[in-house]
Amino acid sequence: MTILERLKDAGFDVLLLHHAEAILLHDMPQAITDIEETLLSIRIPIVELVQGGGGATKLTQRLRNDLSRKGWLKKRIEIKKLVNERPIVSLSHEIDHVKQFGTFLAALEIEWNNKDPFFDRDLESFRRLHGEGAISVGIIVTRGRSLQSQMSSLLSRFAEAHQISSEGDLEKYEYRPTRRQQRELRKRLHGGKSFAAAWVDVFVSDKFGDSTTHWDQLEARVRRGVANPCPLLLIGIPDSVVVFDTA
Repeated sequence: MTILERLKDAGFDVLLLHHAEAILLHDMPQAITDIEETLLSIRIPIVELVQGGGGATKLTQRLRNDLSRKGWLKKRIEIKKLVNERPIVSLSHEIDHVKQFGTFLAALEIEWNNKDPFFDRDLESFRRLHGEGAISVGIIVTRGRSLQSQMSSLLSRFAEAHQISSEGDLEKYEYRPTRRQQRELRKRLHGGKSFAAAWVDVFVSDKFGDSTTHWDQLEARVRRGVANPCPLLLIGIPDSVVVFDTA
């Protein structure tokens, strides 16, 4: 029996490592249900990818709120080691979502659009906590491969639908380019690109570039052994969750 088939069928990237599948399937099946219910409900209006320079807040807030309602709560996990009642080691890790399933503990982080070193932080925390017996499995949710690769196409479709032809057309979406972004826009315009094409190029490079948190960055890290031997469940959000409404 395999798990998270509903997510896979919906286009989500799913990777399980170091016996995570057996642990989730046999020891905490409710975690699977919680995660599938939350992620399968995701819808990202295209305007949210523009508003606020990337839409991280609205999407992550919805995910966090839904997980919190299911009992996945922020927790600071402290590890202390004593020798003759004197502390020799004290470690503290704050995890955004933690839930207990009997004697098993799952830790979950959402990395929608941070700088990619946040993956190193999360994976190292998971490794340490698992090594000390504090967590049973670590889970990371991020932008999936299809969403990352199709970001320019999605935003080009948005620009066409909303007839974006100047900076003024973007003001109602709360997008205000910095001076550096304006310089980059002018370079592309002088190079012959339309405003919409120039804006999409600059925006995607700036807000969703390769150095941000997305599936390929995460997979590359775990493939080279980061976080070993912590059991891991990694999930990538697909482009199919983006919805268009031109009203």
